[in-house]
Amino acid sequence: MKPLLLDPADDLGQQNAKLRRIAEVLIARVEREIGESGPGYVNFQMAAALEEQVRARTKDLDDTLKMLSIANARLNVARQEAEQARNDLFDAIEAVQEGFALFDPQDVLIMCNTRFSAQMPDVAPRLGPGLKFVDYVRMVARSRHLQMDDDATRDEWARQRLLDHRNPQAVFVVGLTDDRWIQVSAHRSPSQGTAVVQTDVTDMVRREREERDRLLDDQARLLRATLDHITQGVAIFDERQRLAGCNQRLRRMLSLPMQMTQAGVDSLSMFGYMRHGERFAPLEGLDELVAWTNAAGRREPLSLALRRGDGAILDVFCQEMPDRGFVISFTDMTAEREAVAAMHHANETLEQRVAERTRELEAARDEAERANASKSRFVASGSHDLLQPLNAAKLFLSSLSHTKLDPDQRAIAERIQSAFESVETILGALLDISNLDIGAARAELTSMPIAPLLRSIDQEFQPLARERGLTLRVIPSSAWVESDPAYLRRILQNLVVNALRYTRHGKVLVGARRRGDKLRIEICDTGPGIPPDRWAEIFHEFVRLDTSPGTPQGMGLGLAIVERACALLDHALELESEPGRGTRFTVSVPMCEGSASFGEPAHDAERRPPPLDDMIVVLIENDDEVRAAMVSVLEDWGTSPLESRDLAGAEALVADVGVAPDVVIADYLLDGDENGLDAIARMRARNGNVPAVIVSADRSTELRARAAQANVTLLHKPLELHRLQAVLQWVKNAAAQKRG
Repeated sequence: MKPLLLDPADDLGQQNAKLRRIAEVLIARVEREIGESGPGYVNFQMAAALEEQVRARTKDLDDTLKMLSIANARLNVARQEAEQARNDLFDAIEAVQEGFALFDPQDVLIMCNTRFSAQMPDVAPRLGPGLKFVDYVRMVARSRHLQMDDDATRDEWARQRLLDHRNPQAVFVVGLTDDRWIQVSAHRSPSQGTAVVQTDVTDMVRREREERDRLLDDQARLLRATLDHITQGVAIFDERQRLAGCNQRLRRMLSLPMQMTQAGVDSLSMFGYMRHGERFAPLEGLDELVAWTNAAGRREPLSLALRRGDGAILDVFCQEMPDRGFVISFTDMTAEREAVAAMHHANETLEQRVAERTRELEAARDEAERANASKSRFVASGSHDLLQPLNAAKLFLSSLSHTKLDPDQRAIAERIQSAFESVETILGALLDISNLDIGAARAELTSMPIAPLLRSIDQEFQPLARERGLTLRVIPSSAWVESDPAYLRRILQNLVVNALRYTRHGKVLVGARRRGDKLRIEICDTGPGIPPDRWAEIFHEFVRLDTSPGTPQGMGLGLAIVERACALLDHALELESEPGRGTRFTVSVPMCEGSASFGEPAHDAERRPPPLDDMIVVLIENDDEVRAAMVSVLEDWGTSPLESRDLAGAEALVADVGVAPDVVIADYLLDGDENGLDAIARMRARNGNVPAVIVSADRSTELRARAAQANVTLLHKPLELHRLQAVLQWVKNAAAQKRG
């Protein structure tokens, strides 16, 4: 390998110097060789060519040095411009009226202005580039200037703030001490950094509070508290599609700024903000929601699902109100949907187990969706206390009406009184629906005669029937049924009111038929009837088929309560109707197994039954005070009681009298190992199949089944004396018929 004349490691200056030196030596050598011989001319030619190459390399070197100089100059200019831009950026964010901070994709603070967290003097001095976001959140959570809710801890606040940070956009309000408030808006940049803007909204919050305090009465404030404590996000819009109110959970679920949740905001503006930044996908769900709100006619209830940008799934339910306003609720169903997905994934190895768990989950989901739909329409978790202030207001209005008012003032007072009565009615109905849907209602099934209930229905609604110009006929029945007296009464009341309201002429008939082991209670009317395609619709809330003038206007809640109460009691509800001819509702109630032996006597013209003279009643009760009180009652009724604290004493008394008793009344729990059912069995073994009654505070199905199997009437404590008197009267009448 030939040695190189130039070392590649040398820079261009060194190489140029070497080339110049080589050229000089070669030129000198050529000159000498020209003088000595001919070949020197050839070498001279080579030297000349080499010099030309040196000149070219030298020119390239000069050009390169010039370009490098220009590049260095441009780099210095760019560096100065970048520094100026950075200074301009600092000046710009410092001039911003809001607090501003920028975190990089690793959640490390890049920059912030002096207004950022300035409301927290114990946090602001510790802010600076390099601070991690999690450390910033912990400092804020520990700040003495952070106002905490009564039911939240600082650690819980920090956890929730870190959870919100995962969302691409988050908007929420933070309370500070001294009644100050800031709105925090966090937005994820395309480079996955995070910009946080803090806006002082103290004046806005205070104005909103003052406005709310001026307009809202005690009932509305309680309604607001209820909305803020339910698990759904709720928004209520008026007939002009303007926001009437919403709760804090809605703002957090939808990441809405305060200006989007102020009263009077148009629904389309809110939906448009939800579209911004692709917060929700797919957009078809929002399109369907907008189309529903803009529908010209009556809006049917709408259910749909929206997916947030962070993957959370929100179930949306929309319900129209009677005044064309509407309520929209948002329920976070992410956990339920993730559980369903996990169940399907586990199905590969645990198919049978997962199938069972999936059915349970679907049943729980269906029940939750049904309850959530009712709550989202109008504050499902309201309390009975809502009715108390309304009642007080009605009393004040009643007092006002007895003062000296001019005709205009009296008309206004009457309108206010009517409005309060309407609110009281709808709140009571909504509370019933809420309790039935969310499982708060509990049925107390018991054996009961149907006659007193039918009699009270007759007496209660005859005035309304006469006012409407209708004939109300209630046919008495002697059957006994197993139901909850309060809920069964409410079912029949709503059905009768509904029949009287929509029947313009003719009659309403209430009666009962025995069909196997069921008593079918029927309410028939000669009203306009219901088209078959709307049978299911009438059981929805706020549905009224006949809104023509002259028809008394209800809220459309009666049949919704009837359907839910029948489902709670497991009573079958049937509907038969023919347009133009009338409607019949039927409620099937189980009859008591002992109703063939102990029935309710037919309704007498006298409200008070005749005395029970000459009846021999054996009373077995181990509590002395209770036994003495029962003896006093039985004697007042005209019976001859034989009292004892145990079975042995009762048998001795019957043996002394020498006559079998007409009826045995026994407490279930006696002294020692004795119980009332065993005592009755032994009394019957000695005296024949004597009618008997068990009195107990035990409401279990087991005791009810044992009493029915023994053909013994079961009455619960505290004892309703009119029911015991009805049983004794039936026993006396049955004995008289047997002798006759």
